[in-house]
Amino acid sequence: MSYLVRPLTLPYARRMIGWAYPPPYNVYSLTAESLPVLLNPDFRYHVVLGLGGELIGFCCFGEDARVCGGDYSRGEPWVLDVGVGIRPDLTGQGRGKEFVLAVLKFASSAFLPGVFRATIADFNQRSLRTFRKCGFESNHRFYRQKDGQEFIQLERPAFPAGGLV
Repeated sequence: MSYLVRPLTLPYARRMIGWAYPPPYNVYSLTAESLPVLLNPDFRYHVVLGLGGELIGFCCFGEDARVCGGDYSRGEPWVLDVGVGIRPDLTGQGRGKEFVLAVLKFASSAFLPGVFRATIADFNQRSLRTFRKCGFESNHRFYRQKDGQEFIQLERPAFPAGGLV
């Protein structure tokens, strides 16, 4: 399946509200309180669509893909933080690698980074496996102060704008 990445609009954001993930992934569920974050242009949220226009998931770039306590000393534009989410009913179906690579290809053209960085909760082994399959390597672990949740930061070189993965 191929994907299209487009800026998030209010109608798409409204469709995403109510996405509920099962535990332990329920921390990623989207509620009405998520709407101001999703629509904040500083967080650069985008939707990921199937070629037929089906809403598959979302991605964000920059600040909202970061977690308090991580090492973000190497900043934009050289390093681009990337966050992704697939619609709950589509998780666990083997779509992750192609989904993430489509997001990275878009980001390479749109933002021209030298390096991609992802910060992922240690319990989220599905996401960690997916990002590793996409060429990311772990480079930093930390615990979020507010709740002690462990996170792993991973990086991979960006590829040329429009280039092959």
